[in-house]
Amino acid sequence: MTANLPNPSPEPTLTPGAKALRNFLIVMAAVILSVALFLGLRTDTTSTSLPELAAESVPLEVALSNGKPTMMEFYANWCTSCQAMAPELEGLKQHYQDQINFVMLNVDNSKWLPEILKYRVDGIPHFVFLTPNGAPVGSAIGEIPRSIMEENLISLAAGNPLPHANSTGQTSAFEAPVTATSASASDPRSHGSQVQQIIDN
Repeated sequence: MTANLPNPSPEPTLTPGAKALRNFLIVMAAVILSVALFLGLRTDTTSTSLPELAAESVPLEVALSNGKPTMMEFYANWCTSCQAMAPELEGLKQHYQDQINFVMLNVDNSKWLPEILKYRVDGIPHFVFLTPNGAPVGSAIGEIPRSIMEENLISLAAGNPLPHANSTGQTSAFEAPVTATSASASDPRSHGSQVQQIIDN
């Protein structure tokens, strides 16, 4: 005895217009997925964290004694301008680290207050270019295009005057924490004298 199975219903036939629409949607989905995958991989490979860069940077004491010129960066992990420049600086460091010291000083670390005051850091990122004997020859403040930073580094490595010795760009505001001296800490007009006294000491 054989069971009577219902005949499977025939597959609906698509009109040429419906087939074209289906194919178009499949192609668009593939393109969108490809672009998303590419951007995702690109983001992973170009993301550079400031703490990682800082951990790999040359300690200031070493930089001031090893006979190479130095680019010193004052930064903070919360600084959006610093974060924006991190991938470019990582690339420059990879290319020039044999010729130039790359030093990073976190402005949130009170250990660097003397340097913050000495170089008058009031916006970050703040870059200071130093000769092999530690003399400052220029600075750059804020988001600076890679081409300008690279021209400065090439000149610094060669011992030539910097072509962009005082460049400025968009910064993240920063105010150095200054301890009260003989002036009243509550008097806002005393800030300048406090800074000057610390610098003089």
